[in-house]
Amino acid sequence: MGFLTMSGNELQRIEVLAEILSRRRTEASAAAILGISTRQTRRLIVAYRAGGGASVIHKSRGRASNNRLLEGVREYAVELVRSNYADFGPSLAAEMLLTKHELRVSRETLRKWMMADGLWLSRKQRRSFHQPRLRREAFGELIQIDGSDHRWFESRGDACTLLVFIDDATSRLVHLQFVLSESTDSYLSAVHAYVVAFGCPIAFYSDKHTVFRINRSSAPGGTGMTQFGRALAELNIEIICANSSQAKGRVERVNRTLQDRLVKELRLANISDIDAGNTFLPSFMLAHNERFAVTPIRTEDMHRPLSIPVDKLTDILCHREQRYVGSQLTLTYDRKRIILERNATSEDLGGKYVDVYDFPDGRLEVRSNGLLLPYSIFSKDQRVSHTAIVENKRLGHALALIKAQQDRHFEAKVKTNSEKGQYQKRGRQIYGHDYVPKISAKSAAMAEPTAEKA
Repeated sequence: MGFLTMSGNELQRIEVLAEILSRRRTEASAAAILGISTRQTRRLIVAYRAGGGASVIHKSRGRASNNRLLEGVREYAVELVRSNYADFGPSLAAEMLLTKHELRVSRETLRKWMMADGLWLSRKQRRSFHQPRLRREAFGELIQIDGSDHRWFESRGDACTLLVFIDDATSRLVHLQFVLSESTDSYLSAVHAYVVAFGCPIAFYSDKHTVFRINRSSAPGGTGMTQFGRALAELNIEIICANSSQAKGRVERVNRTLQDRLVKELRLANISDIDAGNTFLPSFMLAHNERFAVTPIRTEDMHRPLSIPVDKLTDILCHREQRYVGSQLTLTYDRKRIILERNATSEDLGGKYVDVYDFPDGRLEVRSNGLLLPYSIFSKDQRVSHTAIVENKRLGHALALIKAQQDRHFEAKVKTNSEKGQYQKRGRQIYGHDYVPKISAKSAAMAEPTAEKA
């Protein structure tokens, strides 16, 4: 059999059997310690007396399995996987070997073969490590932003999104706002309130949501300028997109904290709608920062004051695009046909481009070289069409809008036959002793021949 290493259980068995032979332990006590029956204990004692300590080792130890595959199957299977299914997982590769090559190999056996030949990495080997990152040194140097979609009001109200702005240096919540969905308009509104309160930070740190980044393969490096990015560029604020959620772990962790603490605080305050929730958030932020905020390494504030008037800030933090004006002084925007009012300024705009300002509060303005152009809307369609492209995080809000429109839709009531014949149900009739039944004309005509015969 050769030299074999004994396991801990086998060494324990030898020790217990030796105590039985030296009469220091009974067979019943040994059976209880080893977790076997007394009958099996007696068998082990007989084998131990005859063969010594080697008798407790299983006789199949070191031998090949009776169910082993034929020689050469391993090399053949691994070569097929290497040449044809190098990027396949063990489960799919085993299915391909069976269906396309009529080679039956279990998934676990193939997994071990692929790992031994470097064709597959175990879960432990595939694990990625995220190195810790030091905090920024000063307040306003880096603001992490994210949206948390959750049932913040539990069953008392609809689900909504909480926009969270947290300072990286101090873990201080600098802005919280309940919105219907994580959209460009909601972020522009939140940045407007934040910049007015604190000024312009050095940079915002976000994920790769389409609000912040254009994920197009045609764009160089997969980057591009969104409406949110254009607004931050005009304010000289950098936008940094993280490669993973762990990279912006500070805002991710505070989201979990808020989903626990804030939900309970809203329940105690009996708040069940967005407006009341936004009124409650400033006091909650104050208490939260007193409890969890830390002191930064540097005491200076890195926020820069606004270089433009506050009333001009709205023109930056909005959805702004250029549209072509046709010969009939019309342009199209967001499924709307906009007709410019004819005047001395608009008459020369045919064949040129104008600027369309779509503000987060719903206002829509058309301007040319800074001049406001009056207009009227010929066709306004607010429905979510079947071909509309909706951001993934706005899907819930879009479905809610569709449902509200469907609920308002008129549903024709189907009339029953009784309702068509104007049938009116009467109550139960109660007859007294002086009741005389009424005889219809048809019943009287049928009764006259009978009276003549009588």
